[in-house]
Amino acid sequence: YGDADRSIVSWCLGLTQHEHGVDTVREIVNLLLLRGNLGREGAGPSPVRGHSNVQGNRTCGIDHRPTDAFLDRLAEACGIEPPRAHGLDTVRTIEAMERGEIDVFVGMGGNFALAAPDTPRTCAALRGCDLTVQVSTKLNRSHLVHGRQALILPCLGRTEKDHQRKGVQSTSVEDSMSMVHLSLGMKRPASPHLLSEPAIVAGMARAALPDSPTPWEWYVEDYDRIRDTMAKALDGFEDFNRRVRLPLGFRIRQPARELVFLTPSGRAEFSAAPLPDVVPEPGMLALGTMRSHDQWNTTIYSDNDRYRGIKNLRTLVFMNRADMRERGIADMAPVDITSTARDGSRRSLHGYLAVPYDIPRGCAAGYMPEMNVLCALVDHSTQSDQPIMKHVKVTIEPAA
Repeated sequence: YGDADRSIVSWCLGLTQHEHGVDTVREIVNLLLLRGNLGREGAGPSPVRGHSNVQGNRTCGIDHRPTDAFLDRLAEACGIEPPRAHGLDTVRTIEAMERGEIDVFVGMGGNFALAAPDTPRTCAALRGCDLTVQVSTKLNRSHLVHGRQALILPCLGRTEKDHQRKGVQSTSVEDSMSMVHLSLGMKRPASPHLLSEPAIVAGMARAALPDSPTPWEWYVEDYDRIRDTMAKALDGFEDFNRRVRLPLGFRIRQPARELVFLTPSGRAEFSAAPLPDVVPEPGMLALGTMRSHDQWNTTIYSDNDRYRGIKNLRTLVFMNRADMRERGIADMAPVDITSTARDGSRRSLHGYLAVPYDIPRGCAAGYMPEMNVLCALVDHSTQSDQPIMKHVKVTIEPAA
């Protein structure tokens, strides 16, 4: 790094799903600032997103704690008065379900039951809702873990042609580099009865708010009309429909990339954080969950993992060979894994196979969503509210 002319630092959930994930990202920025690796080509921080929805949703206002400035602009652009109270993140949503404060859960894709931590508790919370609605392109476990009433609303996939009154429609996506472009489906829809996500959302809005002055049906006829409203409501989306049709789309402005720093001093500022002791107690291991090669989020295409040389197996735990030897665990022997949460509660998985792997001593790893049961809902970062999926304190012993 010291000799490199320019450097990019990339990271993903392996850094953020820790108690001190925010401080870690700040240290990455400190490292980049030390050698001027910010605001110039071929340098800078690069958080890796799983897919365009993760990046684009937040850019377009999917935030449970929106700023007043954003809400004011949204109100002016849409002619509405949006709610000012903060919403709920994943952990708070599950807790609110348990208190009976959420009557209806609407999932726009995803697999909430298996993606969230503390699987049994999450499933019990979902079952307490009066109604659960899943807008989906494929079935998953969340369609089976539902409220007292349930709706499954199949929708068009992004690869399918989206025919509306004004012709075939395209949707905008944002990649990890903040580039925005259009995505146009090319395949014949799986069924002539499938609706698009905008059509489903508009239909739900009209049914729930029959007197709403918002022209829901007019928006669905032509998605350019949605983008015109976004151009008024979102900073950096001015002249949206023209710019998104450029050959490479357009990049959303990032002040720091242009060496404009929105800090009290107007300059880039280093940050400092304490260095807490995160080494597990004697006998404990720090377990992190992860995906296999043949997996897309919670969708598992096969039980193989070409990244790690695994075939036909997911109920496993990767361990350092010295940790295995210390515990009397043989290669591929069945083990019991028990986690201990902040509140002292314990959760266990039984009969998983121990696989020796090149992993640091004191660490272990296994696949999500199977191992999500080990991560308690109370074990979330006090800095970001992210579930601490990458630092679950566990003991691993030969199976009883």
